[in-house]
Amino acid sequence: MDLIASLQCADQPGIVHAMTSAVLAAEGNIIENQQFTDHATNTFVMPTRFESAHSLDRAVATLQSGLAQFNPSLHIRPTQEKPRALVLVTKESHCLRDLLYLLELNEMPIEIPLVISNREDLKNLVESHGIPFLYLPIDATNKLAQEAVMLKKIEELQIDFVVLARYMQILSSGFCAALPGKIINIHHSFLPGFKGAKPYHQAHDRGVKIIGATAHFVTADLDEGPIIEQDVAHVGHTATPEQLISIGRDIERRVLSRAVQLFAEDRIFIVGHRTVVFS
Repeated sequence: MDLIASLQCADQPGIVHAMTSAVLAAEGNIIENQQFTDHATNTFVMPTRFESAHSLDRAVATLQSGLAQFNPSLHIRPTQEKPRALVLVTKESHCLRDLLYLLELNEMPIEIPLVISNREDLKNLVESHGIPFLYLPIDATNKLAQEAVMLKKIEELQIDFVVLARYMQILSSGFCAALPGKIINIHHSFLPGFKGAKPYHQAHDRGVKIIGATAHFVTADLDEGPIIEQDVAHVGHTATPEQLISIGRDIERRVLSRAVQLFAEDRIFIVGHRTVVFS
């Protein structure tokens, strides 16, 4: 069985040795191992991919026992088990289309059991890919009730994480608190950047020479969550707002898809207010 173990704990001597010994005790062989110590927080993180002759339950028990002295946060799963994502959208399709395209090519290691939207614009697109679509209109009077429906769906469908693929609604603090480190958003700028309406028009008015996009985890603090992935493009003074929007869409879809893939492969660790991302 091919497994990946994600370990996070206070840095101290002997962690790597204990992990290798535990894998050996599980009749295992390490295929890939990376590690990093964040000295500012004294936090050690390590993803370890290994093969084991044991069953999943037995391998988990062996590693938990062998590493218990370090009191770690330890998550172990079969690598062939694809994380399940709930995708939230509104009406812009470029990020959703890229996820669906990579899914069809078997290049995105996730499952999408459901797409939820506060608009019906993308219903045909979603259903044409054989994925259920749920329309949940949201206004000031029903926001919390509709989020409760989302949380129920997350529980029913055993969702592992949520992807905001240009979902143009601000999630409540309660919804964010229910899924810490499990909601990925794509922001239409290289944070920190232009906030509010028409960000590309603001950028054009200021004569920017670089635009970008940022994928980050969602927290109750708007656009302040730990950053996962970013990319930029250089632009000249001849670029119109419409051209900036086109360039921005291309960056957004690539950055979000990359962040989703990194999450699905257990390559992201949240350490304090930032992330450690293994390539």
